Amino acid sequence: MLIQALAEYYDILENEGKITSDEYSSINIDYIVCLTECGTIDHIIECEKNTVEIMPKRSEKPGICSNIIEHRALYVFGLNFDKGVFSTEDRTDKARKSHKDFMEKNLNFIEGLDSPIVNAYRNFIITWVPENETENEYITQLGKKYASANFAFCLRGNIEALLHNEHCVKERWEEFYQKSKADEKNCVMAQCAVTGKNEKIERVHDKIRGLSGGLSTGAILIGFNNDSENSYGNEQSYNSNVSEKAMRKYTRALNYILHSRKNRALFDDVTVVHWTVSHKEADDDVMSMLMFQDFDSMDESRANEMLSNMLKDAREGRMTAKRVSDITGIDENVDFYMVGLKPNSSRISVKFIYKKKAADILIQIARHQLDLQVSEKMKPVPFWAIKKELLSPKSTNDKVNPAVLAKIFQSAIYGTDYPQSLLSEIIRRVKTDKTAFNSTRAGIIKACINRKSRILHQREELKVALDKENKNPAYLCGRLFAVLEKLQRDVSGNSLNTTIKDSYFASAASKPAIVFPKILKLAQNHLKKSKIAVYYNKLIGEIVDKLGSEFPDTLLLTEQGKFMIGYYQQYQSFFTKNNSVDNEEVMNND
Repeated sequence: MLIQALAEYYDILENEGKITSDEYSSINIDYIVCLTECGTIDHIIECEKNTVEIMPKRSEKPGICSNIIEHRALYVFGLNFDKGVFSTEDRTDKARKSHKDFMEKNLNFIEGLDSPIVNAYRNFIITWVPENETENEYITQLGKKYASANFAFCLRGNIEALLHNEHCVKERWEEFYQKSKADEKNCVMAQCAVTGKNEKIERVHDKIRGLSGGLSTGAILIGFNNDSENSYGNEQSYNSNVSEKAMRKYTRALNYILHSRKNRALFDDVTVVHWTVSHKEADDDVMSMLMFQDFDSMDESRANEMLSNMLKDAREGRMTAKRVSDITGIDENVDFYMVGLKPNSSRISVKFIYKKKAADILIQIARHQLDLQVSEKMKPVPFWAIKKELLSPKSTNDKVNPAVLAKIFQSAIYGTDYPQSLLSEIIRRVKTDKTAFNSTRAGIIKACINRKSRILHQREELKVALDKENKNPAYLCGRLFAVLEKLQRDVSGNSLNTTIKDSYFASAASKPAIVFPKILKLAQNHLKKSKIAVYYNKLIGEIVDKLGSEFPDTLLLTEQGKFMIGYYQQYQSFFTKNNSVDNEEVMNND
């Protein structure tokens, strides 16, 4: 499904002129080498970030293989850079061999061509001797940027006329490319698994670049490296029956997506790519913003308006594909793809792939966001914020299991149950971390519990804000703990370094019957010192009356989550306007 979807998306991109034809490659250029007529370097200009040039098709062959109109530093200049030193020396003699291959191929290619920039390029190739250029001022000033930089050429005084765009060069290249394709021998013909046509099958697939944690040289999505993977005598990618044409399409489409800011999101070493099968560029902007809260993709005020309207409709139960289309402008029949990719040493691993109508996905995303709300004032919770809360704030290198990320995405897109590991990990983090119990963690706990209840056709127990009618023992225990902590803080003037939350919260969430008698006894001392003891006595009494005569002995995982939501909502209620008024009234009556 993935290869076919990317091939189809390529057709859309090509029709819109966003992807080049087979004869060319898109290359990020870092520097432009300005040559004199004699072929010496006049100066080197640094390009703006993400400067892309369309150059003759780049080689994907392993080993030493120069391109026509080369862009890689090692081939062009024949110099290594190691520990701050430029030299031609290396253990494998790769620099010398690479530069020699560059000279031979490019001199042969431009033979007979005549133009000022071509002649300057020819003179550069002939006169440049790497051994004599290890201290070249223009090269050495590049420093460590040299090794990974890409270069283009121009004639001094005419920076706009780049060598690879010269008319005679392009004309010669297209002839050269077509001839090289026609001269290929021993090609394998078979039915392509993507197009269904009898076509030439590609043996080695082009590399995919731009993945988080991947090699700078790229990695392959389809490949067979071991003899044990051969089938019926077919070697390498002849096992996959993907035609050369389909291979070009899917690799170029995926590389285009990976280089588009609004079509990808990074989660540790998993790169999530997504796209709409649409001719409207605005559709990708909308999906990027609503799925990942990427406000760079569109006007922030417009984005906030969309989010607000969708969350309001979700709360009122009015979400339909037609309504989503009216709010966002996305055709309700447009397909949306989301794919998680992670590179390893040999190839790219596909962690998940989801396909659904864009409008249907946005309906589920709105419900997902509604589940995460723990305040009347709605605030979207992006996926990266959920991922962040799964990690210890003290950690610098922890990563979330890609399988858990995939399940979270699946739950949000299809409306299915959240993974049990999400609830257990968030509860563990709340217990162990000394940081504040924030709204994102509370929202995750509430979403996990409510969605499971909904799927099991049970009544949802957790509301958006404090629910004084909720008689669940775990929820009431959480409320009571929040009241006792607030009482302690008020009496101390918020000057304590350690409160009952630091000492007893984790155990109270698990074993209420053991902990609450202790902290209730401690609270009696605090009440004697409180200026609003009447208010706290009344509130404690109301909660204890609903609990009955005994505290629960043990709270299992879901009940621990309810305890934490009760705690969070009760504690937040102390800072609402209405509750502040109540406090003032109690103080006046007292």
